[in-house]
Amino acid sequence: MVNAARSPTFYEFDSTDLLRLYREMDDLDEVPVVIYHSHTATEAYPSRTDIALAGEPEAHYVLVSTRQTGAEQGPFEFRSFRIIDGEVTEETVEIT
Repeated sequence: MVNAARSPTFYEFDSTDLLRLYREMDDLDEVPVVIYHSHTATEAYPSRTDIALAGEPEAHYVLVSTRQTGAEQGPFEFRSFRIIDGEVTEETVEIT
């Protein structure tokens, strides 16, 4: 999806793309399970904007932070959260 905000620090879905995606999911009787995005300058924790825009209470919000390494290979933060009615709860992530 294209960043409609055209900003290096803020991402916004194109409303036409998002509507098309949700209609397709509805037609296929699907729901969002994981909603992923990255933070390049901050920790892998939902921002105030992330929390305000979190509209899928059943989804797992996965955030990856590359603030320590940028585009280089190296350590990154990978965390998952549930966001329900503005309340953020971190989930345990196990990579096997």
